[in-house]
Amino acid sequence: MADEGSLAPASVNGDERTSPNGGPPPVDQPEPLDDLAERVGEATGRAVRRAQNLAGGLAGRLGRAVQRRLAADLDDRDPDYIRENLSLSWLVASLWYRAEVRDLANIPERGRVLLVGNHTGGNLSPETIVFTLAFSTYFGVERRYHQLAHNLVLASPVGPFLRRFGTVAASHSNARKALEAEAAVLVFPGGDWEVHRPSWQSARIDFGGRKGFVRLALEHDAPIVPVVTIGGQETALWLDRGAWLARLLRLDRTLRLKVLPILIAPPWGLTIGDFLPRIPLPAKLTTKVLPAIDVRERFGPDPDVDEIYRYVTGQMQDALDGLAAERRYPVIG
Repeated sequence: MADEGSLAPASVNGDERTSPNGGPPPVDQPEPLDDLAERVGEATGRAVRRAQNLAGGLAGRLGRAVQRRLAADLDDRDPDYIRENLSLSWLVASLWYRAEVRDLANIPERGRVLLVGNHTGGNLSPETIVFTLAFSTYFGVERRYHQLAHNLVLASPVGPFLRRFGTVAASHSNARKALEAEAAVLVFPGGDWEVHRPSWQSARIDFGGRKGFVRLALEHDAPIVPVVTIGGQETALWLDRGAWLARLLRLDRTLRLKVLPILIAPPWGLTIGDFLPRIPLPAKLTTKVLPAIDVRERFGPDPDVDEIYRYVTGQMQDALDGLAAERRYPVIG
């Protein structure tokens, strides 16, 4: 009778395997979890980098296409075109948004002025259109007036219309040129950060600490006229700015986009990025113009930029709180 050491070797798939000492065959050890996690992390990192490179390439091409379409300058404003289209445009805006613009008399009747507004409604920015129509109706089409807008807005299908109404690309250079031409200039310091804020922050002034408008007013001795609007953030349901997504896709570098908003709007439903043509909800828009601020008269010959910024945004927040208190229901007003 054979002993245990003389037993036949184990057979695996027809191959005989024995341990070096004649014992049971070796058993394969599972891969350590740390090694597996490292390999999964490396694979994920490669996938993210590929996605970033793809998105960056697409955004770069889109950015170059946008730049090619940005031919707008101050001379594109066409008073005759504005005069011919003003009545119908104002009628459409009034019927759809039931727009109300208050206290336009607070704007100086002539000369350079820096109109500082809170931004609403995404890339459609309905308050820009409504206020432009109201300004031109009140002061006449001959008074020089410009609005600063993001490049993507000017490159959109409504870009040619806006350019003839005086819209130019948002930049310090264009703002300076317009003020030097003794124009009234509408700026939105909050930019894409504020215009894509969640809908439940509709009644919040959020310039993101951007104080360039103060320096611009001081540089050109232009009075600051705050302009506040409520209702634009109800033209769609804004869920999130998507700043994290813009960073992930490197849009902040390629398209100057700090955000990639997530919203719900007809006809697309849930949407990432406010790029597709959409139907704005007919939310009631109410705009209020605050009294002009002569910066040096109020703050002295050598004013503090931070103090002026806090004062202007504080005045705007108080006025916006008042407009918000008047509203009873979303969209309806």
